Amino acid sequence: MAGVTTSCSIPPFKQPISLSHFQSKLFHLRLHFPTSATARGCRVTCRYGGGGGARNYSRQDDTRRPKQSSDDDPALDISGIRSSSVRLIDEEQNMVGVVSKSAAIQMAEDAELDLVILSPEADPPVVKLMDYNKYKYEQQKKKRDQQKKSSAHRVDQKELKMGYNIDVHDYTVRLKAAQKFLKDGDKVKLIVSLKGRENEFKNNAIELIRRFRDDIGELAVEESKNFKDRNMTLVLVPNKAVTQKEAPKKKEKTSGTQVSASV
Repeated sequence: MAGVTTSCSIPPFKQPISLSHFQSKLFHLRLHFPTSATARGCRVTCRYGGGGGARNYSRQDDTRRPKQSSDDDPALDISGIRSSSVRLIDEEQNMVGVVSKSAAIQMAEDAELDLVILSPEADPPVVKLMDYNKYKYEQQKKKRDQQKKSSAHRVDQKELKMGYNIDVHDYTVRLKAAQKFLKDGDKVKLIVSLKGRENEFKNNAIELIRRFRDDIGELAVEESKNFKDRNMTLVLVPNKAVTQKEAPKKKEKTSGTQVSASV
C-alpha cells in the first residue's frame, strides 16, 4: 500500500563480521521486503553496529512540495523588484528618499510593518511602510459604505396601470400608491392602455391622466409624457423640496413594482 512505512533492523553483531556476511544479511532483507514496495514510497531503515553509538541510515523518497508564500499579493512581492534601490515613504506619509532595497526591508522589519510596492514601474520603484492588512480592511470598508450610499440614492420606477373608465375606488387606491412611492423617493410611471375600439375614448384617457397629475400636486414633478401611442404614459419624479420635508424612512423594497386594475 502506498504511503506505508516499513522498518527493519539487523540485530547488533557481537563480533566483527566480514563484508560477504553483511551482504548475505542484505539479501535476506530483500527476500522479505520486495523492491516493488520501496518503489511505491515505502521506507526501509537498516541499523547496524551495536551500543549507544549506533548509526542510523534512512532513505525515503521525498515527494513533499516546497513551501509557498501564504501571501500572493503582488504589492508585497519585493523579490520581484530588480532595482537595487527604492524610493521609500514611511508610515507617516513622509518621503524618506532613495535607499537600498535591503535597507528598506530592514526598516520594515524593525518597525514591524509591511513594505508595500506602490509604483513598481517607477525609477526607482516607490514603496511604503504600512500595516497592509489594516489598509486593505479600511479600503473594503470604504467600498461597502459607498455601495450603501449609492443604493440609498438609487431611484426605482414604479408602474401604475389604469383603464380610461376606472372606477372611483380603484382610482383612489392608485393615487395613494403613487403618493407613497413618491414620498419614498421613487419615480411613478402611469400607464393608460387603449385596446381596439377603446382608442375612440382617447380624450377620456388624456383627461384621466391630467386629473391624476393634478391630484398628485406639488409632491411630484413631471418628467415626461406620451399621449400619442395606445399606451399613454406619464412619468413623475419626486419633488425633493416637498418630500425632504416629510423625510419618511425608506422601507424595504417590495418585490412587486406594478399595480394594475381590471376594467
